Order: sequence, then C-alpha cells, then structure tokens
Amino acid sequence: MHSAPRALCPHVEWAVAGVLGTRVSLDWIRQPAAPGTWRSEFSWQGQAGTASKLASALRGWQMLRFEVTAEPCPTAEGERYSCTPDLGIFHAVTGMHGDILIPEDRLRAALVRSRGGETDLEAEIAKLLGKPWDDELEPFRYAGEGAPVRWLHQVV
Repeated sequence: MHSAPRALCPHVEWAVAGVLGTRVSLDWIRQPAAPGTWRSEFSWQGQAGTASKLASALRGWQMLRFEVTAEPCPTAEGERYSCTPDLGIFHAVTGMHGDILIPEDRLRAALVRSRGGETDLEAEIAKLLGKPWDDELEPFRYAGEGAPVRWLHQVV
C-alpha cells in the first residue's frame, strides 16, 4: 500500500483479511511523498488468483495507491496490479523472470490505433507496459525505503 488516508487504513486491513482469510494488522508509517497519507508493505502467500482478488478488494477506494504482485508458479503465470487515483488500475501478466507478457491481440490493437493516427506506437507500448503507473508510483516507492515489512503466511 503506497498511500492511504488514515481513515481508510482499517478498511484496507479488513479488505485484505477478507481475501486472505486471516486476521491482518499492518504496520502503517507516514508517507512523505503525500503528506497526510500512510503506507504499509506486506508479503502474502496464497493460491493462484489471490492477487486479482486483493486488487479487486482494494480498487473501490479512489484515494488509494497500491501495487499487488504474484510470483509465477508451476500452475500460473505471475501477475502485477498497479493502481492510482488518477489512472485507475493496471494489470499485467508476468513471466518467470518478471517480464511483462503482452498478448498478441493487445499488440495488434496498439498497432491499429497507431496506424490510424489515434496515438503513436511508443505511447501505446508504454501503456501496455504500465509506464504511466510506474511514473506516478515511483516517488511513493522510494519514500518507503527502509519501511518495515510484515510477512503473512497462508496455508495453500
């Protein structure tokens, strides 16, 4: 969680607990990149698909900035979700080395839009890779260096 107003912090914990099926108490610290907001980091373990459930549970609050990632496993590719109040949610499938995997239909659609003059190809590729989200979230990531991490474990 990169930034959340103090009033939403307990709601974030309840939402995460509802998805993970265990009590969650996060260590919140001030977020210097956005005064008046708080941040927390945690790691979790769960079945494939848990990342999408976490992102869905959190995306309803417009004032949150967050990222949810799931490492690839033998039965599923990895996933990355990024969310900001201005951009909404970004989702990408990731491979075993962390690279974003872009489906061919999305690449073809980007080419069609760029050839049609709607946008340029570089901007389309940047969106497919989540660059606008990375650009907005980067100051919030750096502001959290040295922040405590709480490890959550769920039997799968």
